[in-house]
Amino acid sequence: MLSASNLPRQAMSTSQAAQAENTLSLASVFNDKPIEQFAAGTPLFWEGDKAKHVFEVVEGVLRIFKILNDGRRAITGFLYPGDLVGVSMRDVYLYNAEAVTPVKVRRFASIAFQEAINLSPELRPQLFAKLCDEMASAQDQMVLLSRKNAEERICTFLLMLAKRMSRNNNLSMDIEIPMSRLDMADYLGLTIETVSRTITSLIGRGIITQAGRHDISIKKLDTILRLAGLVDADEPKSTPREYSRQAVWPT
Repeated sequence: MLSASNLPRQAMSTSQAAQAENTLSLASVFNDKPIEQFAAGTPLFWEGDKAKHVFEVVEGVLRIFKILNDGRRAITGFLYPGDLVGVSMRDVYLYNAEAVTPVKVRRFASIAFQEAINLSPELRPQLFAKLCDEMASAQDQMVLLSRKNAEERICTFLLMLAKRMSRNNNLSMDIEIPMSRLDMADYLGLTIETVSRTITSLIGRGIITQAGRHDISIKKLDTILRLAGLVDADEPKSTPREYSRQAVWPT
């Protein structure tokens, strides 16, 4: 059965056409594109490649990173289903994108994507909101790396993942961590030893528990909020300061 969004325009009533326009979203731009699959560890593109496509993440997790001059890797974000990657509006990609887990994506030609945005008053503010989220996450990342100690960074990271998995605006107390501790270290600007030692400390103090290799449960939310620097010690426990909605946009 054909839906209103893919019926020929001339076969739609005026009300149907208006309804289709009102439901236009960034995600709908990718709806008719085939799903492509990438195995864990497979790159979508490398920094400096021609920026021919914009991708929508359908399933799985991507890491966005740059390789420094000395060969070190700096992960600048993780992308989840619903996120877009490659929206640089440049001739080349500005970073590397690689699958953390098996990933499914849809791709859209960059030129066609820009034309769709330019021609649509509905899509422009949605893209602007995405870019604002990207800028906010970049600012949060700068604060994370420049002002927070190791424990604060890891607690903030866990809370951002909890926010990612939240439902009805409530933090999820059960967190799936698909990335490795090396990924976490390269994202947080720490060594893998520091990440492992800090997580072990949090487990030993009963703040979190580890249910499996990639599963962690938060047991003391108020404590982890304070350790992350999101609630002052003298503030009421029920009033945490706002923090980033997304942890996973590239800088």
